[in-house]
Amino acid sequence: MNKKIYFNNLFNVNNLFIKKFNKKYKQFIKSGNYILGKSVEQFEEKFSKFNGAKYCAGVGNGFDALSIAFKSLNLDRDSEVLLPSNAYIACILSVVNAGLKPILIEPNIGTYNIDATKIREKISRNTKAILALHLYGKPCDIINIKSICDAKNLYLVEDCAQSHGASVDKKIVGTFGDFGCYSFYPTKNLGALGDGGALITNNYSFFEKIKKIRNYGSKKRYLNEVLGVNSRLDEFQASFLNIKLQYLKSINKHKKKLALIYDTFLKDDFVKPVFEKNVVDVFYIYNIRHIRRDELKKYLLKNNIETDIHYPLPVYRQPVFKNIFKNERFPISDEIHNTTLSLPISFATTEKEIYRIIKVLNNF
Repeated sequence: MNKKIYFNNLFNVNNLFIKKFNKKYKQFIKSGNYILGKSVEQFEEKFSKFNGAKYCAGVGNGFDALSIAFKSLNLDRDSEVLLPSNAYIACILSVVNAGLKPILIEPNIGTYNIDATKIREKISRNTKAILALHLYGKPCDIINIKSICDAKNLYLVEDCAQSHGASVDKKIVGTFGDFGCYSFYPTKNLGALGDGGALITNNYSFFEKIKKIRNYGSKKRYLNEVLGVNSRLDEFQASFLNIKLQYLKSINKHKKKLALIYDTFLKDDFVKPVFEKNVVDVFYIYNIRHIRRDELKKYLLKNNIETDIHYPLPVYRQPVFKNIFKNERFPISDEIHNTTLSLPISFATTEKEIYRIIKVLNNF
C-alpha cells in the first residue's frame, strides 16, 4: 500500500514556522499582554503593507471580518447585498446577521466566481452593496465589479478569506473595494494556529469605526461609542502570523507550481481550473470537476489519497435558509456543487505526491 497522501496535514504545513515560533511564544508569555498588544500592532502594520493598503485591523475570525464590515456601513435594515450563489455559508450569515438581505447571483462556470455580466440585472433601488468573493484563491472579475459599484454608488466588500496575496493587474485583491476581509483559519495559505481574521481598508473613517466595533464599540477603555462586538485577534495568533507572513509568497509560489503540474499532466477528462491573463491565483484549493465525483472521491481514497469537497451542499439548500431561497433556482451552482472535488495542494504536498495523484486520476 502506498503511503497516504493527506489533503492538508497542518502539522507538516506549520512545522517550519512552529520551530521559529517557540522563541516568540516565550516572549509572548513573559509579556503578560495577551489582547491587542504589540504583536497585533506589528501584524496589522505588516499585513497592510503586504497588501498595499493603508490600514489593517485584526479581528477574531474571517466571519467577524465580514460581519464588522457590513455593520460599519450603517445600512438600512433589509438593504440588499449581491453575492455569488455558490458562496460559503459565512458570506450569507454575515449579511443576514447585519440585518441585510442577500441576493444571490450565479457564478461563471469557468472561474466559479460571481458572474459580473449578471450583476446589473439584479440591482434594484434597495441594492446597497456587492460582496465580491475570490473563491478557491482565484480573483473574481473585480475590475468590472468595481466599475459597476462606482457607477451605481454601491459599497464593495471583498471576501479574501481564500485569496491571501492573489492579484489582478499587479494589484492585490482586498484593495479594490471599501474593505478586504480575511480569514486566518488554519487551513488558509496564511493560516494561524486557531481562529483569526482581519480587515484592510484605505478609508480612515472606516478603519476607526471597525476598531471600535471589534472591541465592544470602544476605542477608549470603558467608553463605548457604538454598538460593538467582542472580536479581537489575540497576541498568540498574531505572534505566529508575524512569522508565517514572511513565507506567504513562498507558500503561494509552491502551490502555484503544483497547480501547473496538475494542469499540464491531468487528462482533459477532468474539468480543470482556468488560467487568466494578468490574474495571479494562489490556489487555496485546486479543484477539478467530474460527473462521477462521488465515485471518483471513493476511488482516490481507496488508493490512499485524501480529497475534500468545497462545498457539498449549496447555501440556498441549507435548512436554515429554506424560507429565504425556497422559490429560487441556481442550476450553475448546482452543477458546481454536484461535480467539484478538491485535490491535495498544501504547502506540505510534494511534487512527487502530485505526480502520483495524477497517475491515479488518469487511470480512473
